Amino acid sequence: MKYQRIELAVKPEFADPFAKHIKWAVTKTLGYPIKDVRIVLVYTVGSDLSHDRLDSFACEVLVDPVLTFYSVGTPVAKLLPPFSWALEVSFKPGVTDNVGHTARDVLRMMTGANQMENPGTFRVYKSTQYLVYACLNRNEVINIGEEILYNSLIEEIAILSYDDFIKKGGFSVKEKHFDEDHVPRADVIDLNIPDSELHALSEKRVLALTLDEMKYFQSYFKKPDVKKKRKTRGIGPDPTDVELEVFAQTQSEHCKHKIFNATIKYSGKDRPETINSIFKTYIKSATDKISREKGWLVSVFKDNAGIIEFNEDYNLAFKVETHNSPSALDPYGGAITGIVGCDRDPAGTGLGSRIIAHTDVLCFGDPGYSGYLPQRMMHPRRIMDGVIKGIEDGGNKCGIPTVNGGVIFDGSYSGKPLVFCGSVGIMPSVIGITKTHEKMAGPGDVIVMVGGRIGKDGIHGATFSSEELNEGSPSQAVQIGDPITQKNMLDMLIEARDALLYRGITDNGAGGLSSSVGEMALLAGGAILDLEKAPLKYRGLDPWEILLSEAQERMTLAVPGEKLGRLMRLAEKREVLAVAIGEFTDSGYFHVKYAGKTVCYLDLGFLHSNIPFVLEARWIEPEITEKEPDAGRTFSEIITELVSDLNACSREPIIRRYDHEVGGKTVIKPLVGTGGHGPSDGGVIAPVAGDSRGFALSAGINPFYSRIDTYNMAALCVDEALRNAVAVGADPDRVALLDNFCWPDPVYDEEKTPDGKFKLAQLVRAAEGLYDTATAYKTPFISGKDSMKNDYKIKNHKISVLPTILISAIGIVPDTTKCVTSDFKIEGDLIYLMGETGRHMGQSLFYRIYGGVSRTVPVVDTGANMKVYRAYHGAVKAGLVVSGHDLSEGGLAVAVAESCIAGSIGACIDLSLTDESDLLSDKELLFSESSGRFLVSVNPDLEPGFLGYMKGVRTQKIGKVIPEKKLLVTGKAKEGLIDVSVTELTDAFKNPLYSVLGMKV
Repeated sequence: MKYQRIELAVKPEFADPFAKHIKWAVTKTLGYPIKDVRIVLVYTVGSDLSHDRLDSFACEVLVDPVLTFYSVGTPVAKLLPPFSWALEVSFKPGVTDNVGHTARDVLRMMTGANQMENPGTFRVYKSTQYLVYACLNRNEVINIGEEILYNSLIEEIAILSYDDFIKKGGFSVKEKHFDEDHVPRADVIDLNIPDSELHALSEKRVLALTLDEMKYFQSYFKKPDVKKKRKTRGIGPDPTDVELEVFAQTQSEHCKHKIFNATIKYSGKDRPETINSIFKTYIKSATDKISREKGWLVSVFKDNAGIIEFNEDYNLAFKVETHNSPSALDPYGGAITGIVGCDRDPAGTGLGSRIIAHTDVLCFGDPGYSGYLPQRMMHPRRIMDGVIKGIEDGGNKCGIPTVNGGVIFDGSYSGKPLVFCGSVGIMPSVIGITKTHEKMAGPGDVIVMVGGRIGKDGIHGATFSSEELNEGSPSQAVQIGDPITQKNMLDMLIEARDALLYRGITDNGAGGLSSSVGEMALLAGGAILDLEKAPLKYRGLDPWEILLSEAQERMTLAVPGEKLGRLMRLAEKREVLAVAIGEFTDSGYFHVKYAGKTVCYLDLGFLHSNIPFVLEARWIEPEITEKEPDAGRTFSEIITELVSDLNACSREPIIRRYDHEVGGKTVIKPLVGTGGHGPSDGGVIAPVAGDSRGFALSAGINPFYSRIDTYNMAALCVDEALRNAVAVGADPDRVALLDNFCWPDPVYDEEKTPDGKFKLAQLVRAAEGLYDTATAYKTPFISGKDSMKNDYKIKNHKISVLPTILISAIGIVPDTTKCVTSDFKIEGDLIYLMGETGRHMGQSLFYRIYGGVSRTVPVVDTGANMKVYRAYHGAVKAGLVVSGHDLSEGGLAVAVAESCIAGSIGACIDLSLTDESDLLSDKELLFSESSGRFLVSVNPDLEPGFLGYMKGVRTQKIGKVIPEKKLLVTGKAKEGLIDVSVTELTDAFKNPLYSVLGMKV
């Protein structure tokens, strides 16, 4: 096999937009005077193909003949104007190279080679060459590479000056290979060591186990019956590294949710108590209480995703995951793995669902930060760029629309971004007489792994995510998802499901085969696994690495023996890798073999033990000194500054990169209005052809309220998620919720987390807030996730995220033809404010921007709010609402501005018409963020009918839509407060993120 390079670049007479962005990033981040940057794409092909055959491949597949030119075997850079420096970035050996893999598969198809039978026929590696035109020294060029162009965890870089480049004839051609000379083996672990060494062993191997957990593991192997049983299986009395690693993965915080299930001794001025599991006491308990009245809950808290009834024939599966720690190390890989990994949850729920929608909520540090960056900490803007690109590639290339999401900015997310990725799947409720929400695995069923091959990527992902990020965080925990491989696999699995070729399915997520087979073994009563049969990306992996690798695009099936042949033929036909690697048993053991020998033999009851975990929480009321904001601005200036704040401005430059209508089922998209510039409160999809019924996806998140009280923060998240779903047309009595907790470490440690007891108390109060609000609204939780170690610590530098909860809502829309968007539409329409406004300014957008401090955060009056939501929904179903928009960040002022921006039309508002004008100031009326409110526009001719639905609900006519493209607001004393053009507001609203991302509007 010989290696040749194909290089291509944009023709010199054309601008290269990607190169221009690199130039902008270097100038913006490092301040270097860059004249120009050119990008060369390099494909290193390993094959026995002739030069002419590779030339045909380049010409027919890789090159745009209008914009680009290429060469085979000759550096393209020689044909471009002389440059100063050339930098070439490529993936390290063993790291997933999606573009290279896709190019390889196309080359295989062009030549008729059978890649399934001969995977080594061709090898293609993608690299990117950056030609820099600037007067810089080598150290400055190295800095550009480290800060802008590559991630040393997963990539390598080569740098040549122009003279050296010409002298050497460009960069060298070399084969990438992993250390395949290593002889795999399972090592025996001597646990007859002091406690101090036990703890050190956990830290050295990144096991994330406490000393008590290590001692619990140690004690198992001292039992005489265990030693006797192991001897019958040909394994010694001491544990192997395979067994230690499997136990650590199974017991990790990431997989076991130890903090959420711990016994907590809570104390505070309100009451002392003992809480036996936050999850059972507040989350599951809320759903148990509500479920008695909700016949549409199908499967909750017992599978990879929650399932609700959509209609008589179909169910919906919904899950939201986080991928925070990997995204801090490699933003692109972390995010793409987050979204494609979350897809596998609904796809592996019951007998599997077809993914039809995505939702993404992201929390970043300040992208304009210019201060000190500690070791291994990327600039927030670089993290943001990578995460956005990862989600773009993960969703778009799978052909799944992103219909809802959000972005939060705060300095607390600089160490670890929060990356929430959500997926919705649809599944027939039955196939024949088989209920699809149920899965099985029984003795004799064959264990089949389908999808991608196993590599070192993603090893220790579960345990690494169970700790704070530090200088010892392992690079091999990073994964890069391959959406095209996954798309092929998931499509094949839908065919297999419809033919009932398997009885159980689950995702090879955290822990890889260890978790997927280990968890399905509980259904059958045991499993035996032969790791030598597992397909690898390359040789040299130890047995524990094969078992725990989280290499992506893999699912595990339980296949009845008589259906194995049909499944394998289908997989081969669809060119999806499928391998039988073991069998489910009723032995009661997780039994793993390698090279004919037993390397793991653990009792399932022991492996999945609930080890007692007791924590202490202490609530102390934060001391808050009230302070009035000092804006020093006119109201027109204030509203313009509010809509341009990063936490309120348009997310359009992000949204436009995501396909939100692929599949043709999207009814309401993330951007609405005449020019598509306005924000939508939620996305709506009608998934079944010929049926006007649909579902809405929405979210509630506002971590800033955590600075006052996490109880109210959590309650408001529930309220906002529900309100946003109702705003676009969801029935408030058919809404289900998902909870995602992202918390700083709440486990007390005198050195690492001296405030752990307080953070744990915040967690308890947040869970109480969820329980109280959800049960009052009768909105059940159907699934969720908690991430408890969102801290970054390098030496003495520590950053902890704000206590953050994302509540995602999925609600049934009875008739999508009656859906409502947020944009004002017709001049003369009347503007109504629904709900009550109070003096709720604490942590409001207005107070945060202008330095105000108050403990008076919004509270949730569930009784009053639900009356508003039902009245609004009744009017929507009757076709009486022209536009509807929820009031949240920025209060009434921002909501009106957004509706004007979306509709490209004006509005006239009179604050003296509000019932609260005698009690509240103009600032409070405009900027209060009281919960439970809608801004509604109504056709004057339909006003009587609209008001008929509003009986018993606070509904106030406060203005009308006007033809002039202006926002006019009159104060309670009848004086003019705001007079600003909608064009000016639109520019202020749209520009900020475009500027941050180095893009033009």
